[in-house]
Amino acid sequence: MEKKEFHVVAETGIHARPATLLVQTASKFSSDLNLEYKGKSVNLKSIMGVMSLGVGQGADVVITAEGADEVEAIAAVAETMKNEGLAN
Repeated sequence: MEKKEFHVVAETGIHARPATLLVQTASKFSSDLNLEYKGKSVNLKSIMGVMSLGVGQGADVVITAEGADEVEAIAAVAETMKNEGLAN
């Protein structure tokens, strides 16, 4: 299992547009990807799941991946977070 922590810096947090981009990125991989926030974990391939967490600015989230391409999946999600200015 691969795991990476992120600190959300975007003013609007993970709202609809960036959530969609994260889901699209995660969906390219066969591994199970999850987003954890405040003790809740949701499937990163589910737009409704990601939106339901209500991740705001200043939040600390953890993304985990488990499967054949878990290393590549975490790297791609981390790149999307960085490129969209969501987290550092």
